[in-house]
Amino acid sequence: MNRFAIPLLLVAAFAAVPAQAKLRVFACEPEWGSLLHELAGDKIDVDVATTALQDVHVVEAKPSLIAKVRAADLAVCTGASLEIGWLPQLIRQSGNTKLASGPGSFQAAMMVRRLEVPTAVDRANGDVHPDGNPHVQMDPRRILVIAKALDARLVQLDPANAATYQSRLADFTTRWVAAMQRWKTEAAPLRGRKVVVHHVSWVYLWDWLGINEIGALEPKPAVPPTAAHMASLIDITKSSHTLAIVRAAYQDPKPADWLSSRTGVPAVTLPFTVGGDAQSKDLFGLFDSTIGKLVALAK
Repeated sequence: MNRFAIPLLLVAAFAAVPAQAKLRVFACEPEWGSLLHELAGDKIDVDVATTALQDVHVVEAKPSLIAKVRAADLAVCTGASLEIGWLPQLIRQSGNTKLASGPGSFQAAMMVRRLEVPTAVDRANGDVHPDGNPHVQMDPRRILVIAKALDARLVQLDPANAATYQSRLADFTTRWVAAMQRWKTEAAPLRGRKVVVHHVSWVYLWDWLGINEIGALEPKPAVPPTAAHMASLIDITKSSHTLAIVRAAYQDPKPADWLSSRTGVPAVTLPFTVGGDAQSKDLFGLFDSTIGKLVALAK
């Protein structure tokens, strides 16, 4: 045998051995996809189920999403019943039961204290979540708590890359804390101001910034605005020195514009999640845009 044959065969054999597969993660919402990128970089593969222009309460269980769930090692979702209408169906149809509970299921909202937890759940009151308001991504303080818990889950599932995850968490924490201090300073003029919202999605943002919500265009959560209810909001909106009528990027602008035209209070579209406008390319941009748009109205 040629003296070069054995080394060449060994090289070929090693080349045929696949590298360790990356952790596959299914993120239900863009904010968690962005957080995963901050914590893991290219050490994982991430599929994001929704966009900022979708109502995450209502998502179609498409075959493409089923395939992504089937391939995933971890599902990172908001939880608190936000995805109850579609995620269990995706998991069931994919057959990937490890995402239903245990280490393969990470529910961000369940890692923090939730606001608006009802004492009783009655469908007559609209789309009320039994575990409290799920939209925790609008409070950067809670984002930091969730980041630490998610980093620990990545280390648990992928210990080979633990050092990378821990280093990236430390870097993210430093940058995030500095950004929070800057945002809070910039947002000082917003404290005590009043807003009307389309849907009660913003409670965590208002809690952080000290803003008061005085009304919602939906008479009950997820119940479309009615003419009578909209008319009832005119006086309180006009008389309360209201800062803005707030809607998310995915919501129909017409009800907010209608109330704005009758009260003189500006209607503003906030991104609500990563990708909600051109500035919101990541979590930092999400809050840069949100704070910037609200402060501009306060001047």
